[in-house]
Amino acid sequence: MVYHSSFVDEEGITKACGCPLLPLKSHIKGPAPVSEQDRTDIVDEAITFFRANVFFRNFDVKSSADKLLIYLTLYINVALKRLEGCRTLAEGTKAIINLGLEKVPVPGESGFPFPGLFSPPQSQQQAELFRNYLKQIREETSGRLLSVAYRPNGTPNKWWLAFAKRKFMNTIAL
Repeated sequence: MVYHSSFVDEEGITKACGCPLLPLKSHIKGPAPVSEQDRTDIVDEAITFFRANVFFRNFDVKSSADKLLIYLTLYINVALKRLEGCRTLAEGTKAIINLGLEKVPVPGESGFPFPGLFSPPQSQQQAELFRNYLKQIREETSGRLLSVAYRPNGTPNKWWLAFAKRKFMNTIAL
């Protein structure tokens, strides 16, 4: 059974492209509201559930937060694929920074994974808001992923990097 997000119908949460802009425990500048440090956020859920959810080919969306969980699961898969050849934390950090510098497509643009999952933006402002949110959440996910993909001594954690070979929902990670 797929693990779903616990962020179901959050009150007062802004949405863009049918996706909630959930709060993050982040120091990275962006449109996401700031969450309390002791609360679990969507990035924590995505990293925690990744190793179980990556095995599923189908994902039944029960809330709009599940859409974000699907997106982050694919992003983690792509990030692990980039980290696969990196033998040190320094090399991994460099690979993740390069991944973060890539253009972030929004629904309706070429290169966006899962074209039917999110609705296209209604305006250019909504597209930019969603692009900035995805960029912020990708940067936050990347930083936290490095702390689990590498041990404190800087060597790769094979129990995490082994999941780079998995295909999530039959989607090939680039």
